Amino acid sequence: MVTKEEDCLPPVTETTSRCYSTSSSTPLAELETVRSLEIVESSSSLSPVWLLVIFCIINLLNYMDRGAIASNGVNGSTRSCNDKGKCTLATGIQGHFNLSNFEDGVLSSSFMVGLLIASPIFASLAKSFNPFRLIGVGLTVWTIAVLGCGSSFAFWFIVLCRMFVGVGEASFISLAAPFIDDNAPQKQKAAWLGLFYMCIPSGVALGYVYGGYVGKHFSWRYAFWGEAVLMAPFAVLGFLMKPLQLKGFPSSDSIKTVRSIEVMSPSVGSETLKNNNRLQVDNEIEHDQFEVSIETSKSSYANAVFKSFTGFAKDMKVLYKEKVFVVNVLGYVSYNFVIGAYSYWGPKAGYNIYKMKNADMIFGAVTIICGIVGTLSGGFILDRVTATIPNAFKLLSGATFLGAVFCFTAFTLKSLYGFIALFALGELLVFATQAPVNYVCLHCVKPSLRPLSMAISTVAIHIFGDVPSSPLVGIVQDHINSWRKTTLILTSILFLAAAIWFIGIFINSVDRFNQEETGSENPRRPELSSRTP
Repeated sequence: MVTKEEDCLPPVTETTSRCYSTSSSTPLAELETVRSLEIVESSSSLSPVWLLVIFCIINLLNYMDRGAIASNGVNGSTRSCNDKGKCTLATGIQGHFNLSNFEDGVLSSSFMVGLLIASPIFASLAKSFNPFRLIGVGLTVWTIAVLGCGSSFAFWFIVLCRMFVGVGEASFISLAAPFIDDNAPQKQKAAWLGLFYMCIPSGVALGYVYGGYVGKHFSWRYAFWGEAVLMAPFAVLGFLMKPLQLKGFPSSDSIKTVRSIEVMSPSVGSETLKNNNRLQVDNEIEHDQFEVSIETSKSSYANAVFKSFTGFAKDMKVLYKEKVFVVNVLGYVSYNFVIGAYSYWGPKAGYNIYKMKNADMIFGAVTIICGIVGTLSGGFILDRVTATIPNAFKLLSGATFLGAVFCFTAFTLKSLYGFIALFALGELLVFATQAPVNYVCLHCVKPSLRPLSMAISTVAIHIFGDVPSSPLVGIVQDHINSWRKTTLILTSILFLAAAIWFIGIFINSVDRFNQEETGSENPRRPELSSRTP
Protein backbone atom coordinates (compact mmCIF):
# COMPACT_ATOMS: atom_id res chain seq x y z
CA MET A 1 0.00 0.00 0.00
CA VAL A 2 1.26 3.42 -0.93
CA THR A 3 1.37 5.86 1.92
CA LYS A 4 3.40 8.65 0.39
CA GLU A 5 3.00 10.41 -2.94
CA GLU A 6 6.79 10.30 -3.42
CA ASP A 7 6.55 6.54 -4.02
CA CYS A 8 4.69 7.22 -7.29
CA LEU A 9 6.85 9.05 -9.85
CA PRO A 10 5.55 9.05 -13.44
CA PRO A 11 8.19 8.97 -16.18
CA VAL A 12 9.07 12.40 -17.51
CA THR A 13 9.39 11.33 -21.14
CA GLU A 14 6.04 9.61 -21.52
CA THR A 15 2.67 11.22 -22.09
CA THR A 16 0.80 8.46 -20.31
CA SER A 17 2.50 6.63 -17.49
CA ARG A 18 1.71 3.96 -14.94
CA CYS A 19 2.80 4.15 -11.37
CA TYR A 20 3.03 1.31 -8.92
CA SER A 21 3.16 1.00 -5.22
CA THR A 22 6.36 -0.28 -3.74
CA SER A 23 4.69 -3.36 -2.39
CA SER A 24 2.05 -4.50 -4.85
CA SER A 25 2.67 -2.84 -8.24
CA THR A 26 -0.97 -1.77 -8.35
CA PRO A 27 -1.77 1.16 -10.72
CA LEU A 28 -2.65 4.34 -8.85
CA ALA A 29 -4.63 6.22 -11.49
CA GLU A 30 -5.95 8.78 -9.10
CA LEU A 31 -2.58 9.99 -7.87
CA GLU A 32 -1.26 9.91 -11.43
CA THR A 33 -4.07 12.20 -12.58
CA VAL A 34 -3.36 14.74 -9.86
CA ARG A 35 0.37 14.69 -10.58
CA SER A 36 -0.25 15.18 -14.32
CA LEU A 37 -2.46 18.15 -13.61
CA GLU A 38 0.17 19.69 -11.35
CA ILE A 39 2.80 19.27 -14.07
CA VAL A 40 0.54 20.95 -16.64
CA GLU A 41 -0.28 23.85 -14.33
CA SER A 42 3.35 24.45 -13.42
CA SER A 43 4.61 24.47 -17.01
CA SER A 44 5.50 27.77 -18.57
CA SER A 45 2.82 29.80 -20.33
CA LEU A 46 2.94 32.33 -23.12
CA SER A 47 3.65 35.77 -21.65
CA PRO A 48 0.96 38.46 -22.02
CA VAL A 49 3.27 40.69 -24.10
CA TRP A 50 4.02 37.92 -26.59
CA LEU A 51 0.34 37.05 -26.71
CA LEU A 52 -0.41 40.65 -27.70
CA VAL A 53 2.35 40.66 -30.33
CA ILE A 54 1.18 37.41 -31.94
CA PHE A 55 -2.46 38.48 -31.96
CA CYS A 56 -1.54 41.84 -33.47
CA ILE A 57 0.33 40.18 -36.33
CA ILE A 58 -2.58 37.82 -37.04
CA ASN A 59 -5.03 40.72 -36.98
CA LEU A 60 -2.74 42.67 -39.31
CA LEU A 61 -2.74 39.80 -41.81
CA ASN A 62 -6.53 39.42 -41.62
CA TYR A 63 -7.09 43.04 -42.56
CA MET A 64 -4.22 43.15 -45.02
CA ASP A 65 -6.23 40.63 -46.99
CA ARG A 66 -9.23 42.99 -46.99
CA GLY A 67 -7.08 45.88 -48.15
CA ALA A 68 -5.38 43.81 -50.84
CA ILE A 69 -8.63 42.71 -52.46
CA ALA A 70 -9.78 46.35 -52.51
CA SER A 71 -6.57 47.67 -54.09
CA ASN A 72 -6.50 48.68 -57.73
CA GLY A 73 -3.70 46.19 -58.27
CA VAL A 74 -5.75 43.18 -57.15
CA ASN A 75 -9.32 44.41 -57.68
CA GLY A 76 -8.53 46.06 -61.00
CA SER A 77 -11.10 47.29 -63.52
CA THR A 78 -12.92 46.19 -66.64
CA ARG A 79 -11.91 47.17 -70.19
CA SER A 80 -13.23 50.62 -71.11
CA CYS A 81 -12.96 53.06 -74.03
CA ASN A 82 -13.35 56.84 -74.15
CA ASP A 83 -14.98 59.00 -76.81
CA LYS A 84 -11.77 59.18 -78.81
CA GLY A 85 -11.63 55.43 -79.08
CA LYS A 86 -8.73 55.02 -76.68
CA CYS A 87 -9.22 51.90 -74.57
CA THR A 88 -7.74 50.68 -71.30
CA LEU A 89 -6.97 47.02 -70.73
CA ALA A 90 -8.92 44.90 -68.24
CA THR A 91 -6.95 44.32 -65.04
CA GLY A 92 -7.23 42.47 -61.73
CA ILE A 93 -10.17 40.37 -60.53
CA GLN A 94 -12.83 42.67 -61.97
CA GLY A 95 -11.19 42.63 -65.38
CA HIS A 96 -10.39 38.91 -65.33
CA PHE A 97 -14.00 37.88 -64.56
CA ASN A 98 -15.62 40.93 -66.26
CA LEU A 99 -17.56 41.98 -63.15
CA SER A 100 -20.00 44.86 -62.74
CA ASN A 101 -19.63 47.23 -59.79
CA PHE A 102 -22.42 45.38 -57.99
CA GLU A 103 -20.75 41.98 -58.51
CA ASP A 104 -17.48 43.53 -57.41
CA GLY A 105 -19.16 44.73 -54.22
CA VAL A 106 -20.64 41.26 -53.62
CA LEU A 107 -17.12 39.85 -53.82
CA SER A 108 -16.06 42.19 -51.02
CA SER A 109 -18.97 41.13 -48.81
CA SER A 110 -19.12 37.41 -49.59
CA PHE A 111 -16.71 36.33 -46.90
CA MET A 112 -19.05 37.86 -44.30
CA VAL A 113 -21.53 35.03 -44.88
CA GLY A 114 -19.10 32.57 -43.34
CA LEU A 115 -18.22 35.08 -40.63
CA LEU A 116 -21.87 35.56 -39.64
CA ILE A 117 -22.51 31.84 -39.28
CA ALA A 118 -19.26 30.82 -37.64
CA SER A 119 -18.67 33.64 -35.10
CA PRO A 120 -21.44 32.69 -32.62
CA ILE A 121 -20.58 29.00 -33.02
CA PHE A 122 -16.93 29.52 -32.08
CA ALA A 123 -17.95 31.77 -29.18
CA SER A 124 -20.26 29.06 -27.80
CA LEU A 125 -17.76 26.23 -28.29
CA ALA A 126 -15.15 28.20 -26.31
CA LYS A 127 -16.98 27.18 -23.12
CA SER A 128 -16.19 23.52 -23.78
CA PHE A 129 -13.03 23.43 -25.89
CA ASN A 130 -9.60 25.00 -25.76
CA PRO A 131 -9.95 28.53 -27.28
CA PHE A 132 -6.43 28.45 -28.72
CA ARG A 133 -7.17 25.22 -30.53
CA LEU A 134 -10.32 26.81 -31.95
CA ILE A 135 -8.20 29.72 -33.16
CA GLY A 136 -5.79 27.23 -34.74
CA VAL A 137 -8.65 25.54 -36.60
CA GLY A 138 -9.93 28.89 -37.84
CA LEU A 139 -6.55 30.09 -39.06
CA THR A 140 -6.02 26.80 -40.91
CA VAL A 141 -9.35 27.24 -42.73
CA TRP A 142 -8.39 30.86 -43.50
CA THR A 143 -5.04 29.83 -44.99
CA ILE A 144 -6.55 27.14 -47.24
CA ALA A 145 -9.37 29.45 -48.38
CA VAL A 146 -6.96 32.27 -49.29
CA LEU A 147 -4.92 29.79 -51.34
CA GLY A 148 -8.18 28.95 -53.12
CA CYS A 149 -8.81 32.63 -53.88
CA GLY A 150 -5.50 32.84 -55.69
CA SER A 151 -6.29 29.68 -57.65
CA SER A 152 -9.84 30.69 -58.64
CA PHE A 153 -11.03 29.70 -62.10
CA ALA A 154 -14.53 31.26 -61.96
CA PHE A 155 -16.40 34.04 -60.19
CA TRP A 156 -18.57 31.63 -58.14
CA PHE A 157 -15.45 29.81 -56.92
CA ILE A 158 -13.70 32.92 -55.61
CA VAL A 159 -16.98 33.96 -53.91
CA LEU A 160 -17.10 30.55 -52.20
CA CYS A 161 -13.47 30.85 -51.09
CA ARG A 162 -14.13 34.33 -49.66
CA MET A 163 -16.95 32.82 -47.59
CA PHE A 164 -14.55 30.31 -46.06
CA VAL A 165 -12.05 33.10 -45.37
CA GLY A 166 -14.84 34.53 -43.20
CA VAL A 167 -15.27 31.21 -41.40
CA GLY A 168 -11.56 31.12 -40.65
CA GLU A 169 -11.50 34.67 -39.34
CA ALA A 170 -14.54 34.07 -37.08
CA SER A 171 -12.71 32.11 -34.37
CA PHE A 172 -10.03 34.77 -33.99
CA ILE A 173 -12.27 37.83 -33.79
CA SER A 174 -14.47 36.20 -31.13
CA LEU A 175 -11.69 35.06 -28.80
CA ALA A 176 -8.67 37.34 -29.24
CA ALA A 177 -10.00 40.51 -27.54
CA PRO A 178 -11.13 38.74 -24.30
CA PHE A 179 -7.64 37.23 -23.94
CA ILE A 180 -6.04 40.65 -24.36
CA ASP A 181 -8.49 42.23 -21.92
CA ASP A 182 -7.68 39.56 -19.31
CA ASN A 183 -3.90 39.85 -19.58
CA ALA A 184 -3.48 43.60 -20.02
CA PRO A 185 -2.32 45.65 -16.98
CA GLN A 186 -5.30 47.11 -15.10
CA LYS A 187 -4.51 50.73 -16.00
CA GLN A 188 -3.63 49.97 -19.62
CA LYS A 189 -6.54 47.86 -20.82
CA ALA A 190 -7.82 50.42 -23.33
CA ALA A 191 -4.26 51.07 -24.56
CA TRP A 192 -3.67 47.35 -25.20
CA LEU A 193 -6.98 47.13 -27.03
CA GLY A 194 -5.89 50.19 -29.00
CA LEU A 195 -2.68 48.42 -30.02
CA PHE A 196 -4.65 45.38 -31.14
CA TYR A 197 -7.28 47.31 -33.10
CA MET A 198 -4.63 49.58 -34.57
CA CYS A 199 -3.92 46.62 -36.84
CA ILE A 200 -7.29 47.08 -38.56
CA PRO A 201 -6.54 50.36 -40.37
CA SER A 202 -2.87 49.48 -40.57
CA GLY A 203 -3.67 46.10 -42.13
CA VAL A 204 -6.08 47.60 -44.65
CA ALA A 205 -3.56 50.29 -45.57
CA LEU A 206 -0.76 47.75 -45.85
CA GLY A 207 -3.07 45.69 -48.05
CA TYR A 208 -3.54 48.65 -50.40
CA VAL A 209 0.20 48.99 -50.82
CA TYR A 210 0.88 45.25 -50.91
CA GLY A 211 -1.93 44.51 -53.36
CA GLY A 212 -1.06 47.46 -55.56
CA TYR A 213 2.59 46.43 -55.80
CA VAL A 214 2.10 42.68 -56.27
CA GLY A 215 -0.81 43.14 -58.68
CA LYS A 216 1.16 45.59 -60.82
CA HIS A 217 4.45 43.72 -60.94
CA PHE A 218 3.26 40.09 -60.83
CA SER A 219 -0.42 39.07 -60.75
CA TRP A 220 -3.42 39.47 -58.47
CA ARG A 221 -3.21 35.73 -57.74
CA TYR A 222 0.25 36.07 -56.15
CA ALA A 223 -1.15 38.53 -53.61
CA PHE A 224 -3.42 35.82 -52.14
CA TRP A 225 -0.74 33.13 -52.24
CA GLY A 226 1.66 35.40 -50.38
CA GLU A 227 -0.91 36.01 -47.62
CA ALA A 228 -1.38 32.26 -47.14
CA VAL A 229 2.36 31.74 -46.73
CA LEU A 230 2.54 34.48 -44.08
CA MET A 231 -0.42 33.12 -42.08
CA ALA A 232 0.54 29.41 -42.15
CA PRO A 233 3.05 29.54 -39.22
CA PHE A 234 0.44 31.13 -36.94
CA ALA A 235 -2.11 28.47 -37.87
CA VAL A 236 0.37 25.83 -36.74
CA LEU A 237 1.16 27.82 -33.60
CA GLY A 238 -2.52 27.75 -32.64
CA PHE A 239 -2.25 23.99 -32.15
CA LEU A 240 1.11 24.00 -30.38
CA MET A 241 1.32 26.77 -27.80
CA LYS A 242 -0.03 26.37 -24.29
CA PRO A 243 -2.97 28.75 -23.81
CA LEU A 244 -3.52 31.22 -21.03
CA GLN A 245 -6.68 30.83 -18.97
CA LEU A 246 -9.68 32.89 -20.13
CA LYS A 247 -11.57 34.54 -17.29
CA GLY A 248 -15.10 33.20 -16.81
CA PHE A 249 -14.34 29.85 -18.45
CA PRO A 250 -13.23 26.52 -16.97
CA SER A 251 -9.75 25.22 -17.67
CA SER A 252 -9.74 22.50 -20.32
CA ASP A 253 -7.24 20.57 -18.17
CA SER A 254 -9.53 20.68 -15.17
CA ILE A 255 -12.49 19.52 -17.27
CA LYS A 256 -10.53 16.51 -18.53
CA THR A 257 -9.33 15.71 -15.02
CA VAL A 258 -12.80 15.85 -13.55
CA ARG A 259 -14.18 13.60 -16.29
CA SER A 260 -11.36 11.10 -15.84
CA ILE A 261 -11.64 11.00 -12.06
CA GLU A 262 -15.42 10.60 -12.18
CA VAL A 263 -14.94 7.40 -14.17
CA MET A 264 -11.83 5.98 -12.52
CA SER A 265 -11.85 7.03 -8.86
CA PRO A 266 -14.58 4.63 -7.53
CA SER A 267 -12.54 1.63 -8.55
CA VAL A 268 -9.12 3.02 -7.63
CA GLY A 269 -9.66 2.67 -3.93
CA SER A 270 -10.67 -0.96 -4.28
CA GLU A 271 -7.74 -1.74 -6.56
CA THR A 272 -5.22 -0.51 -4.04
CA LEU A 273 -6.55 -3.10 -1.57
CA LYS A 274 -5.86 -6.03 -3.91
CA ASN A 275 -3.07 -8.47 -3.05
CA ASN A 276 -0.18 -9.35 -5.31
CA ASN A 277 -1.71 -12.72 -6.16
CA ARG A 278 -4.72 -10.87 -7.71
CA LEU A 279 -2.60 -8.79 -10.14
CA GLN A 280 -3.88 -10.54 -13.26
CA VAL A 281 -7.51 -9.95 -12.29
CA ASP A 282 -6.70 -6.32 -11.54
CA ASN A 283 -5.24 -5.81 -15.00
CA GLU A 284 -8.35 -7.22 -16.66
CA ILE A 285 -10.53 -4.90 -14.60
CA GLU A 286 -8.27 -1.98 -15.49
CA HIS A 287 -8.57 -2.78 -19.22
CA ASP A 288 -12.36 -2.75 -18.98
CA GLN A 289 -12.26 0.53 -17.08
CA PHE A 290 -10.01 2.05 -19.77
CA GLU A 291 -12.57 1.17 -22.46
CA VAL A 292 -15.35 2.63 -20.34
CA SER A 293 -13.26 5.78 -19.86
CA ILE A 294 -12.90 6.20 -23.65
CA GLU A 295 -16.64 5.83 -24.20
CA THR A 296 -17.38 8.23 -21.35
CA SER A 297 -14.91 10.76 -22.79
CA LYS A 298 -16.66 10.64 -26.16
CA SER A 299 -20.00 11.07 -24.43
CA SER A 300 -18.63 13.99 -22.38
CA TYR A 301 -17.46 15.86 -25.48
CA ALA A 302 -20.80 15.28 -27.19
CA ASN A 303 -22.59 16.58 -24.10
CA ALA A 304 -20.25 19.59 -24.00
CA VAL A 305 -21.14 20.50 -27.61
CA PHE A 306 -24.85 20.00 -26.89
CA LYS A 307 -24.71 22.20 -23.77
CA SER A 308 -22.84 24.90 -25.72
CA PHE A 309 -25.64 25.17 -28.24
CA THR A 310 -28.50 24.88 -25.75
CA GLY A 311 -26.94 27.64 -23.65
CA PHE A 312 -26.61 29.90 -26.70
CA ALA A 313 -30.27 31.01 -26.67
CA LYS A 314 -30.10 31.82 -22.96
CA ASP A 315 -26.92 33.85 -23.41
CA MET A 316 -28.39 35.72 -26.38
CA LYS A 317 -31.44 36.69 -24.31
CA VAL A 318 -29.18 38.13 -21.61
CA LEU A 319 -27.10 39.96 -24.19
CA TYR A 320 -29.99 41.68 -25.93
CA LYS A 321 -31.49 42.81 -22.63
CA GLU A 322 -28.33 44.80 -21.96
CA LYS A 323 -29.19 48.33 -23.18
CA VAL A 324 -25.56 49.47 -23.16
CA PHE A 325 -24.60 46.65 -25.50
CA VAL A 326 -27.50 47.34 -27.88
CA VAL A 327 -26.81 51.10 -28.13
CA ASN A 328 -23.09 50.51 -28.55
CA VAL A 329 -23.63 48.03 -31.38
CA LEU A 330 -26.19 50.24 -33.16
CA GLY A 331 -23.66 53.08 -33.26
CA TYR A 332 -20.96 50.65 -34.36
CA VAL A 333 -23.17 49.38 -37.22
CA SER A 334 -23.63 52.91 -38.61
CA TYR A 335 -19.93 53.63 -38.21
CA ASN A 336 -18.88 50.41 -39.94
CA PHE A 337 -21.27 50.99 -42.82
CA VAL A 338 -19.16 53.99 -43.76
CA ILE A 339 -15.73 52.56 -42.91
CA GLY A 340 -16.41 49.34 -44.84
CA ALA A 341 -17.35 51.26 -47.98
CA TYR A 342 -14.38 53.63 -47.52
CA SER A 343 -11.96 50.71 -47.32
CA TYR A 344 -13.32 49.08 -50.46
CA TRP A 345 -14.24 52.00 -52.71
CA GLY A 346 -11.81 54.61 -51.35
CA PRO A 347 -8.93 54.09 -53.77
CA LYS A 348 -11.27 53.89 -56.76
CA ALA A 349 -13.21 57.02 -55.69
CA GLY A 350 -9.98 58.95 -55.11
CA TYR A 351 -8.67 57.91 -58.50
CA ASN A 352 -11.84 59.07 -60.29
CA ILE A 353 -12.46 62.32 -58.33
CA TYR A 354 -8.91 63.64 -58.05
CA LYS A 355 -7.21 61.67 -60.85
CA MET A 356 -4.75 60.15 -58.39
CA LYS A 357 -2.16 58.24 -60.34
CA ASN A 358 -1.14 56.25 -57.27
CA ALA A 359 -4.46 56.06 -55.41
CA ASP A 360 -3.53 52.77 -53.69
CA MET A 361 -0.31 54.25 -52.33
CA ILE A 362 -1.86 57.57 -51.25
CA PHE A 363 -4.86 56.03 -49.50
CA GLY A 364 -2.60 53.41 -47.99
CA ALA A 365 -0.16 55.97 -46.58
CA VAL A 366 -2.90 58.23 -45.19
CA THR A 367 -4.83 55.34 -43.66
CA ILE A 368 -1.84 53.62 -42.08
CA ILE A 369 -0.53 56.82 -40.45
CA CYS A 370 -3.94 58.01 -39.25
CA GLY A 371 -4.97 54.49 -38.27
CA ILE A 372 -1.94 53.96 -36.05
CA VAL A 373 -1.99 57.40 -34.43
CA GLY A 374 -5.78 57.60 -34.13
CA THR A 375 -6.38 54.12 -32.71
CA LEU A 376 -3.51 54.35 -30.22
CA SER A 377 -4.64 57.83 -29.16
CA GLY A 378 -8.18 56.62 -28.52
CA GLY A 379 -6.94 53.89 -26.20
CA PHE A 380 -4.46 56.09 -24.32
CA ILE A 381 -6.97 58.93 -23.93
CA LEU A 382 -9.59 56.58 -22.49
CA ASP A 383 -7.05 55.22 -19.97
CA ARG A 384 -5.97 58.77 -19.17
CA VAL A 385 -9.48 60.00 -18.31
CA THR A 386 -10.18 56.66 -16.51
CA ALA A 387 -11.59 53.84 -18.57
CA THR A 388 -15.31 53.66 -17.81
CA ILE A 389 -18.30 52.95 -20.03
CA PRO A 390 -19.72 56.55 -19.87
CA ASN A 391 -16.30 58.01 -20.69
CA ALA A 392 -16.00 55.59 -23.60
CA PHE A 393 -19.34 56.80 -25.00
CA LYS A 394 -18.23 60.44 -24.66
CA LEU A 395 -15.08 59.72 -26.63
CA LEU A 396 -17.02 57.73 -29.24
CA SER A 397 -19.62 60.41 -29.94
CA GLY A 398 -17.21 63.38 -29.89
CA ALA A 399 -14.51 61.84 -32.06
CA THR A 400 -17.01 60.48 -34.61
CA PHE A 401 -18.85 63.78 -34.96
CA LEU A 402 -15.67 65.81 -35.53
CA GLY A 403 -14.30 63.16 -37.87
CA ALA A 404 -17.51 63.25 -39.92
CA VAL A 405 -17.23 67.03 -40.27
CA PHE A 406 -13.66 66.84 -41.61
CA CYS A 407 -14.32 63.92 -43.99
CA PHE A 408 -17.51 65.47 -45.39
CA THR A 409 -15.75 68.78 -45.99
CA ALA A 410 -12.80 67.01 -47.63
CA PHE A 411 -14.97 65.47 -50.36
CA THR A 412 -16.43 68.90 -51.22
CA LEU A 413 -13.00 70.31 -52.08
CA LYS A 414 -11.58 70.33 -55.60
CA SER A 415 -7.96 70.56 -54.48
CA LEU A 416 -6.20 67.23 -54.09
CA TYR A 417 -3.92 68.53 -51.36
CA GLY A 418 -6.81 70.11 -49.46
CA PHE A 419 -8.68 66.83 -49.69
CA ILE A 420 -5.74 64.82 -48.34
CA ALA A 421 -5.21 67.22 -45.40
CA LEU A 422 -8.85 67.29 -44.25
CA PHE A 423 -9.49 63.61 -44.95
CA ALA A 424 -6.41 62.70 -42.89
CA LEU A 425 -7.71 64.73 -39.92
CA GLY A 426 -11.12 63.07 -40.30
CA GLU A 427 -9.62 59.58 -40.35
CA LEU A 428 -7.45 60.41 -37.36
CA LEU A 429 -10.57 61.20 -35.31
CA VAL A 430 -12.71 58.38 -36.70
CA PHE A 431 -10.11 55.72 -35.91
CA ALA A 432 -9.90 56.92 -32.28
CA THR A 433 -13.14 54.98 -31.69
CA GLN A 434 -11.70 51.47 -32.03
CA ALA A 435 -10.48 50.95 -28.45
CA PRO A 436 -13.49 52.60 -26.72
CA VAL A 437 -16.17 50.75 -28.71
CA ASN A 438 -14.60 47.36 -28.01
CA TYR A 439 -13.95 48.27 -24.37
CA VAL A 440 -17.71 48.78 -23.98
CA CYS A 441 -18.44 45.41 -25.65
CA LEU A 442 -16.09 43.62 -23.26
CA HIS A 443 -17.09 45.36 -20.02
CA CYS A 444 -20.88 45.69 -20.32
CA VAL A 445 -21.33 41.90 -19.95
CA LYS A 446 -20.08 39.32 -17.46
CA PRO A 447 -16.75 37.60 -18.33
CA SER A 448 -18.25 34.37 -19.69
CA LEU A 449 -20.30 36.35 -22.23
CA ARG A 450 -17.41 38.36 -23.66
CA PRO A 451 -16.64 36.05 -26.63
CA LEU A 452 -20.33 35.99 -27.53
CA SER A 453 -20.53 39.78 -27.10
CA MET A 454 -17.61 40.24 -29.49
CA ALA A 455 -19.04 37.68 -31.91
CA ILE A 456 -22.54 39.20 -32.04
CA SER A 457 -21.07 42.69 -32.27
CA THR A 458 -18.97 41.60 -35.21
CA VAL A 459 -21.89 39.82 -36.86
CA ALA A 460 -24.10 42.91 -36.47
CA ILE A 461 -21.61 45.46 -37.78
CA HIS A 462 -20.98 43.30 -40.82
CA ILE A 463 -24.48 42.08 -41.69
CA PHE A 464 -25.95 45.56 -41.26
CA GLY A 465 -22.75 47.53 -41.92
CA ASP A 466 -20.07 46.74 -44.47
CA VAL A 467 -21.82 43.71 -46.04
CA PRO A 468 -24.61 45.81 -47.59
CA SER A 469 -22.58 49.03 -47.83
CA SER A 470 -20.15 47.92 -50.57
CA PRO A 471 -22.79 46.70 -53.05
CA LEU A 472 -25.21 49.52 -52.12
CA VAL A 473 -22.56 52.15 -52.78
CA GLY A 474 -21.88 50.38 -56.08
CA ILE A 475 -25.58 50.64 -56.97
CA VAL A 476 -25.69 54.34 -56.04
CA GLN A 477 -22.61 55.03 -58.13
CA ASP A 478 -24.01 53.08 -61.08
CA HIS A 479 -27.19 55.19 -60.82
CA ILE A 480 -25.83 58.73 -60.32
CA ASN A 481 -22.40 58.20 -61.91
CA SER A 482 -20.65 60.72 -59.64
CA TRP A 483 -18.12 59.51 -57.10
CA ARG A 484 -18.10 62.88 -55.32
CA LYS A 485 -21.85 62.79 -54.63
CA THR A 486 -21.69 59.12 -53.71
CA THR A 487 -18.96 59.70 -51.11
CA LEU A 488 -20.83 62.69 -49.60
CA ILE A 489 -23.98 60.60 -49.16
CA LEU A 490 -21.93 57.84 -47.58
CA THR A 491 -20.03 60.15 -45.19
CA SER A 492 -23.22 61.71 -43.83
CA ILE A 493 -24.05 58.40 -42.10
CA LEU A 494 -21.19 59.05 -39.66
CA PHE A 495 -23.33 61.79 -38.08
CA LEU A 496 -25.95 59.13 -37.28
CA ALA A 497 -23.31 57.00 -35.53
CA ALA A 498 -22.21 59.98 -33.41
CA ALA A 499 -25.83 60.66 -32.36
CA ILE A 500 -26.44 57.04 -31.30
CA TRP A 501 -23.28 56.88 -29.20
CA PHE A 502 -24.22 60.23 -27.63
CA ILE A 503 -27.37 58.55 -26.26
CA GLY A 504 -25.16 55.92 -24.58
CA ILE A 505 -23.69 58.56 -22.26
CA PHE A 506 -27.01 58.86 -20.42
CA ILE A 507 -27.77 55.15 -20.03
CA ASN A 508 -27.22 53.66 -16.57
CA SER A 509 -24.22 51.38 -17.07
CA VAL A 510 -22.38 48.82 -14.94
CA ASP A 511 -18.86 47.51 -15.55
CA ARG A 512 -19.29 43.74 -15.20
CA PHE A 513 -15.65 42.71 -15.71
CA ASN A 514 -15.32 41.52 -12.08
CA GLN A 515 -18.86 40.20 -11.77
CA GLU A 516 -18.96 36.76 -10.21
CA GLU A 517 -20.35 33.95 -12.32
CA THR A 518 -23.56 32.32 -11.14
CA GLY A 519 -24.36 28.65 -11.47
CA SER A 520 -21.88 25.86 -11.81
CA GLU A 521 -20.15 26.65 -15.07
CA ASN A 522 -16.68 26.26 -13.60
CA PRO A 523 -16.08 22.68 -12.50
CA ARG A 524 -14.26 22.33 -9.22
CA ARG A 525 -11.35 19.97 -8.93
CA PRO A 526 -12.14 17.16 -6.49
CA GLU A 527 -10.07 17.20 -3.32
CA LEU A 528 -7.97 14.05 -3.54
CA SER A 529 -5.06 14.81 -1.30
CA SER A 530 -6.88 13.58 1.76
CA ARG A 531 -8.10 10.28 0.29
CA THR A 532 -6.65 7.15 1.80
CA PRO A 533 -6.14 4.19 -0.52
